[in-house]
Amino acid sequence: MSKISVRKGQAPGMLDRQAFGERFRQRFADPAFEAERPALERVEEIAWQGYAKSRKAPRTRPAGAGFADPHYELSEEWLQTRDRLQQAQQRWADPATPSRALLVACASRNDGTCPGEMSKTFRLAEIARQALANEGIVTDLLDLSHLTSDYARHIHPCKGCVSTAMPLCHWPCSCYPNHALGQTNDWMAEIYERWVSAHGIVLLTPVYWYQVTSPLKLMMDRLVCADGGNPDPTSTHGKDPERAKQLELDGWPYPKHLAGRCYGVVVHGDVAGIEGVRRSLCDWLDWMGLVDAGPQARLDRMIGYYQPYATSHETLDEDHDLQDEVRVVAQALARAVSLLRAGHLSTPDHALRPPRRK
Repeated sequence: MSKISVRKGQAPGMLDRQAFGERFRQRFADPAFEAERPALERVEEIAWQGYAKSRKAPRTRPAGAGFADPHYELSEEWLQTRDRLQQAQQRWADPATPSRALLVACASRNDGTCPGEMSKTFRLAEIARQALANEGIVTDLLDLSHLTSDYARHIHPCKGCVSTAMPLCHWPCSCYPNHALGQTNDWMAEIYERWVSAHGIVLLTPVYWYQVTSPLKLMMDRLVCADGGNPDPTSTHGKDPERAKQLELDGWPYPKHLAGRCYGVVVHGDVAGIEGVRRSLCDWLDWMGLVDAGPQARLDRMIGYYQPYATSHETLDEDHDLQDEVRVVAQALARAVSLLRAGHLSTPDHALRPPRRK
């Protein structure tokens, strides 16, 4: 058995009081706040105390029955998210519930902020949404561009807990919110529930510099807890790396919390990168245990190859074949969901245990 060790020495020290205050006040740079300066100074002191004392989860309660350590104090916010996911999973597994698809529009732009124009990805998502509705599928459109246009909406970055030990990565993620560091309003608590609720997923994304978009990558990284994540943070006493390492070495089952859902992918670009992005997304979804809806549900296309950005929406208007191909992606997903829920669609290797699990 490997010797357990925890490597230290990278993290910087905590901010001092002056540096903390300067950073805290940056969010109140608008002169309109000047009239409330004394009140803000009092709030700043409260925030400083939370930071200095590392009050990550200021509201906790004993975990209760069903946890490895029922007396361990867990974040009330985490417990509420967990309860919603469990309820969503129960609805998903109930054959009486309507089939549901999650469409994820992954472009960063919309007309609610700069650049002041909607994305082509959103238009493609609307085409897919209507096609799914025509197939009798309940649709949920998750527009990741809201990260750029909504007030104080965030997907905080993954901290890579899984790279220390898989059981340290909790399902759902317990890294956020972190009130001590001001890392709040984390959208993933809602996004997890929307993924769990769906029988089928369609990702629609443009290519940014040969890769997926920033919002999509943030969401992908934070979904790592869905693939092998630990549903019981009391088993690691929160973020205790030594406990987590021991659990992994004792033999970790790597539960796939989103397995059994169908997927389709639509990738579009204007110069290069579409095939690589499509392959990487499909590989990722396969790895998590999702089931592809067939070759026609995996689409990569150029919109206006080497043509001006300024007329790209007009180019999409005229590309009726692409619009029809997106409809086919949605139709393929709808049929795959129907077959999967009826027990007629599965992967040939679903009952085989991987010799190397990670």
